[in-house]
Amino acid sequence: MKVLHLLKTSTGATWALRQLRELVKLGLEVHVALPDGPLVEQYQKHGVHCHLIQTAINIRQPWKNLSMFKAFRNLVAQIQPDIIHSHFVATTLTMRLALGKNHPIKRIFQVPGPLHLEHAFYRNAEILCAGKNDFWLASCEWTIGRYEQSGIARDKIGLVYYGVDLDTFTNAEAANLKEELQLPDDIDIIGNVAYFYAPKRYLGQSRGLKGHEDLIDAIDIVAKNGANVAGVFVGGAWGGDPAYMNQVIEYANSKQHGKYFFLGHRNDVQKLYRNFTISVHPSHSENVGGAVESLLCASPTICTNIGGFPDLIKENETGWLCPPKDPKALAVSIESALANKEIRDKFAKRGQQLAQTLFDIRSNASMLDKYYKRLSASNQLGKIDD
Repeated sequence: MKVLHLLKTSTGATWALRQLRELVKLGLEVHVALPDGPLVEQYQKHGVHCHLIQTAINIRQPWKNLSMFKAFRNLVAQIQPDIIHSHFVATTLTMRLALGKNHPIKRIFQVPGPLHLEHAFYRNAEILCAGKNDFWLASCEWTIGRYEQSGIARDKIGLVYYGVDLDTFTNAEAANLKEELQLPDDIDIIGNVAYFYAPKRYLGQSRGLKGHEDLIDAIDIVAKNGANVAGVFVGGAWGGDPAYMNQVIEYANSKQHGKYFFLGHRNDVQKLYRNFTISVHPSHSENVGGAVESLLCASPTICTNIGGFPDLIKENETGWLCPPKDPKALAVSIESALANKEIRDKFAKRGQQLAQTLFDIRSNASMLDKYYKRLSASNQLGKIDD
């Protein structure tokens, strides 16, 4: 079987690289259309046929789409894939608009995150351009529900998570973070690992997507209530512009309680997770995000109750869930987690086991391979996740 994947980047989206690598191992002829960049060599190394073309629709300069649509149609005619598989909204729009609703090749949009579905305009625009041979692959349960609410038949929607390489999550020793930051032994570290995404004002956002300010507010509350805690934030500025990240740091410095440290980009994230008393993911919109990584490191985890987090964080079983954009509720969850180390460790162990089951890239790729075959064999597709 021959499958053409569409990516808008070759500097990120390493989840796609892992997926395509495993599909090649399963015997598929895998092609990818993507712009030139540092990961192209890695795709080629793993046997993926690379075509250096940008397929993300250009909203700001729409006249440029005509030539891109033509180049994309020529690529499809050249490759003649059995299936076209898109991983971004922007590449999905190109795939559908360039080929038209009635094109005979079956097309999949694997939805990497729920953000566009949370806004009616973008959600409706994506759905309205779909044709009879368009299908959706959710990467969390929330996405399935949202499409069903929008009128998409359940047999048009599958579920395949973007997996990780489990063998890279070893039982490596923890970093000595308290020594590095000159913290006392009895302090609890509240850790967060995420890029700093500036608010998108056109989406009505007043705080960053990853909820950094919410966590700072929550730590301030917990410290004010008497807990000896430090907030440690790991990650750099998305896109390289430090302006928003610097605003967050200034905001933390304005707080009267707790301690706050910003470590920037680090290459020892797994070791850092093992130093966190609790890992917190306070995102406003998310698929499963960093919760997979923190639980694979057996770090007790708190998440907002949004998107794909509940697929992995089961309340009072594998971690704690709290409402998004609610620092007071987040503070309550942090205090609950801090109160009992035995519970923290039990939840973390259960969460690690669930993450290992759901997010093994080898089993995820195998599910995708079966999905392709069923899709190719029939005009109607049953539920892949049964």
